[in-house]
Amino acid sequence: MTKPMKIDFVSDVACPWCIIGLRGVEQALERVGDLVDADIYFQPFELNPNMPPGGQNIVEHIAEKYGSTPEQSAANRDRIRARAAELGFTMAMSHESRIYNTFDAHRLLHWAGLEGRQLPLKKALFTAYFTHGRDPGDHAVLVDAAEQAGLDPAAAAEVLTSGRYAEEVRATEHLWQARGISAVPAIVINDKYLISGGQPPEVFENAIRSIAAES
Repeated sequence: MTKPMKIDFVSDVACPWCIIGLRGVEQALERVGDLVDADIYFQPFELNPNMPPGGQNIVEHIAEKYGSTPEQSAANRDRIRARAAELGFTMAMSHESRIYNTFDAHRLLHWAGLEGRQLPLKKALFTAYFTHGRDPGDHAVLVDAAEQAGLDPAAAAEVLTSGRYAEEVRATEHLWQARGISAVPAIVINDKYLISGGQPPEVFENAIRSIAAES
C-alpha cells in the first residue's frame, strides 16, 4: 500500500551540498518505487543574507567565513564536484566562481510553489548557478530559469520587480530557524524526522523505508 509522505527540503540555491542532497532524495524515491507518494516542498534558507549585489569571489568568501586556505577550498570543490558527478550533476565551480545573494531566488521559488512548478525551478536554478556560473540574484537569470521550468516569464518578471512574497519568505526562514535549522540541506520528513546534509541515496532510501514502515 502506497504511503503519502511529506518532505520539507530546507536549502539555498547557492549551497552545493543541497543539490547533492536533492539528487540523493530523488534517487532514493526512485528506488522505493510505489512504496511512498512523496510531495517535496522547498523551504528557504539563505547562507549569505547580507551578500551585496555582484557577490564575492568564492575563495575570498570561504577564507573569510571559515578560515580555509586556497588549497583547502580547492580540495573541497574537488570533493563536491566528484560527489555531484556520481549523482549525474555537473558542478563547474572554480577559483573564479562567486557567491551571490539568493533572496530573490527564494521569492521566485515561493511563487513557483503556488504555481505547482517549484521542483523544476529549483533544478533550473541549481544548474544556472553551479553548472553555468550565472548569478541567481540577477533578475534576467531568474526569469530565464522560470521559463525553463515551464513558468510564464512575464509573470516571473512581475513577481521579481514587485517585491512580492518578501514577507512570506522572511517569515518562513524565521520559522525554520526557530525549529532549530541552522545548516542546510535539512530534510524533514512528515514534520517529524530530520536528515541533515547531502547524504548518499542509500541513507535517504533507508530512512524513507523505515518511516514508511512506521506509518
